[in-house]
Amino acid sequence: MVRKITSNSVMVAAILIIIFAQISLFPQVSLRNKIGQMVMVGFDGTALSDSLSYDLSHRNLGGVMYLESNISNPSQVAALSAKIKLAASTIPFISTDQEGGKVARLNSDNGFADSYTALQLGTLFNSEDSTRKTAAEFAQWLSLTGINMNLAPVTDVNVNPSSPAIGRYQRSFSAIPAQVAKHAGFFIDEMHRKNVLATVKHFPGHGSALQDSHLGFTDITNTWADSELVPYKVLFASGYSDFVMIGHLFNKRLDTLYPATLSYNVITGLLRKNLGYNSVVITDDMLMKAISNNYSFDKAIELSINAGVDILLYATNMQNNKSITGQVIDIIESKVKAGVIPESRINESYTRIMELKNRLINPNWIAQHKNNKLAAPNFTLESYPNPFNPTTVIKVKLGVSTYVRIKIYDVTGRIVEELARGNMAAGEYKYTFSGNNLASGIYFVRMETPDIAISKKIALIK
Repeated sequence: MVRKITSNSVMVAAILIIIFAQISLFPQVSLRNKIGQMVMVGFDGTALSDSLSYDLSHRNLGGVMYLESNISNPSQVAALSAKIKLAASTIPFISTDQEGGKVARLNSDNGFADSYTALQLGTLFNSEDSTRKTAAEFAQWLSLTGINMNLAPVTDVNVNPSSPAIGRYQRSFSAIPAQVAKHAGFFIDEMHRKNVLATVKHFPGHGSALQDSHLGFTDITNTWADSELVPYKVLFASGYSDFVMIGHLFNKRLDTLYPATLSYNVITGLLRKNLGYNSVVITDDMLMKAISNNYSFDKAIELSINAGVDILLYATNMQNNKSITGQVIDIIESKVKAGVIPESRINESYTRIMELKNRLINPNWIAQHKNNKLAAPNFTLESYPNPFNPTTVIKVKLGVSTYVRIKIYDVTGRIVEELARGNMAAGEYKYTFSGNNLASGIYFVRMETPDIAISKKIALIK
């Protein structure tokens, strides 16, 4: 029996072909803007400084990290996150360390609550319900305060309970690798329920260390075991593809010259080729003494990028009264132009980063905050026609006066047009968006206010 091919089925097939073709296209972004996405910084204070705002808007800074000194109460951090997102040229990663116990930036001192340590959850209780309940509470806090990336869970194995950076603070779930993997999996799953990205750390394993990499050179050659890779193997096999944080850990059995952060053998060899991990690798703070006491600022950058690092993390945004983001971009750009760092490495990292950021702007990934009663009645975002060719009308309804930013993104997270930015009175607004100079494919309209963010998928068909 021959099936009749209808015009509708042809159209559906054509749309699918266009979508997949568009996803595979590499965006035309400047080298400096790609490099900017490879930097994440901390900063001083509880407000958005002019220097950080400039880095976000003019240097395409990829992300920021909150420490406890940046957080005074839930409303303050939510407002700060909103301002950071409004200032950014590309949707930023906003991260913090919310592990539990002593390493929890959101705690009772700043309006949240104290929490169990990872060791209590994975060893004392060893209960899926307990771990999920704690992680779910963390995810709720992070989501409602605009934090979209948790620098947790710790997947180090508790080899040495007295280890100064891990065991001493009960940051590991267990001395049993399989238990670490199990509880880390529960933790990650609860992050994902609130569209918060997770970070497993500190590869290849910090749990046996006799030193603290914050304070100096950390050699795990004689204490580390292959079993410390088990949590990573289990999580990767289950499909984990958020972030892996590399530890500043030296193991001459893995690399006779360099600590893991600067090691091609560890990052590209062991992590990517042997274990099959293909997503984003982020460093621990590059200003820790394990790195800064042994390598120059620019040499550490060169070695880490060539080793396979995607994001360089710095605990501060200023050094010698100059922007660290600006310095890092200048250094990497000059080394690319000199042939010391291949431009292909920058493109690889940029692609990985944008794939993760696409989760944060794709409406299928954006979690709706059930407790945010303002969103439904006071803000709407519509587009018609959709699909469109070559123009569509974006209609916005505001029930209250507020600051608004409306942007169009492509599937990689790159802003292709900004339709509105500024204080707007309550009312209805219409904007015409033209795709005349764009390729066919999927785009996203995103409206951001200090209270909410709403996204809508639109399809351009030529």
